[in-house]
Amino acid sequence: MLEEADSALPRGSRGHALRMTALVLLRVAIGWHFLYEGLAKLYAPNWTSAGYLEVSRWVFAPLFHWIAAHAAVLRVVDLLNMWGLTVIGVCLMLGCLTRLAAAAAALLLLLYYVANPPLVGMDFGVPAEGHYLIVNKNLVELVALVVVLIFPTGRFLGLDRIIHWALRRRQRRAVEPAPAAAEPPRARPAPAGLRARREVLAGLAGLPFLGAFVAAVAKAWGWESFEERNLAGRQPDAVTGATIKTFDFSSLKDLKGPVPSAAIGGLGLSRMILGGNLIGGWAHARDLIYVSKLVKAYHHRDKVFETLLLAEKCSINAILTNPALSGVINEYWRRGIGRIRFISDCAGRDLLTMVRKSIDNGASACYVQGGVADELVLRRKFDVIARAMELTRAAGLPAGIGAHKLSTIQACAAEGLKPDFWMKTFHNLEYWSARTDDVYDNVWCVKPAETVAFMKDVAQPWIAFKVLAAGAIDPEVGFRQALEAGADFLCVGMYDFQIVEDVNTFLGVWAGGLNRRRPWRA
Repeated sequence: MLEEADSALPRGSRGHALRMTALVLLRVAIGWHFLYEGLAKLYAPNWTSAGYLEVSRWVFAPLFHWIAAHAAVLRVVDLLNMWGLTVIGVCLMLGCLTRLAAAAAALLLLLYYVANPPLVGMDFGVPAEGHYLIVNKNLVELVALVVVLIFPTGRFLGLDRIIHWALRRRQRRAVEPAPAAAEPPRARPAPAGLRARREVLAGLAGLPFLGAFVAAVAKAWGWESFEERNLAGRQPDAVTGATIKTFDFSSLKDLKGPVPSAAIGGLGLSRMILGGNLIGGWAHARDLIYVSKLVKAYHHRDKVFETLLLAEKCSINAILTNPALSGVINEYWRRGIGRIRFISDCAGRDLLTMVRKSIDNGASACYVQGGVADELVLRRKFDVIARAMELTRAAGLPAGIGAHKLSTIQACAAEGLKPDFWMKTFHNLEYWSARTDDVYDNVWCVKPAETVAFMKDVAQPWIAFKVLAAGAIDPEVGFRQALEAGADFLCVGMYDFQIVEDVNTFLGVWAGGLNRRRPWRA
């Protein structure tokens, strides 16, 4: 039973039982969270805390960066993280060594908080789910763990109760004097067996919660029992089946080398440039109307920073995106996370205003976005395009013209416009959803053969984009076709888990020999 100091309320009172039960549920809920986080990391291929540590910018940032930069130390930290979460989760759910587990859990959360705190000047000033001004989910759970640490809930319902009961029983037997021969034995309040069973039942109260956790995880992760596999008469193929149960992607240790680079108007750029559509949420997904919202939800602030930093570590030194993301990129620079260059498409209601905004926010180059250029050429507004290039060059930056339609490039060239680079879509039409008989969000280069023929004689560098037709074309095929078509640079939209693999694919295509007729223009 609990000692008097364990609670301000009498031990047998209903209020005491209710409060302690509530605290037990709090302990179990936190344990559930820790255990899930630990198992998720243990079973996630190539999981590492490197990204979280690398974006740290507070008091202990140098230490966290040092850990992330040393593979052996990082591996130890990752193992401690994964197994620490798992063991703490089990202990909290079962009420075993509860106070020690709560203290360890609070220390772990404190490290998480210190690494990336939601402090003034370190956020965007807008609330994100679970990440608020000063207070975030880590801090809230840390405070809850302090409560669990103070109250001995494991002795109320948990394995600690069995341990405590067994130790006290042993102590009593050791110090209890033998009864006098003439003195009759004293009556006991309850049979020893009944008391033992009661203590054991209370001590194992966490097992149903742990069982529920195992059942939930088994269902969520698609585990099958031995009997189910044999009754089905098959062994499931978890890799090539319709439902992929394994999720693996390359990590930095698999990187095969740096991306080659070249220059446009004195601006050094990697031959592969990170596209900004996925990060900004302007995703092309054919008729899947929810994808843009899904992309925005995935790319929260820290994920954007991790993606940009990973791209830089793969020697991709530029991102091509809309001025709307300039605030995110400026924050990335200001916090000293990296130095990725920003090529702005200047898209918006007023082209010249967006050019000025891009320049003011540190763009390394500006170009007239494809859809904007298509519309301006259709309206014969070549003077607006020319003015946009003048503003860009006046700031000392390379100026470009983009287009989805080949006729836009041809018309601008015919008008004597000579940008420092062209942005032109290029991809084949050999994927299943390619339809050119009407307006669909599935084709961005309607005339690939004509594009190759025209761009062959264009003197300025060509950055090809939409080379994978928004994910419809295999990268090895799309990269090779675009480079052999004459593109000098490829702009590729990538999630963080695709970057290393796509860079390795690019390097393989680059080293494999290219059947290219157009000379390199950069």
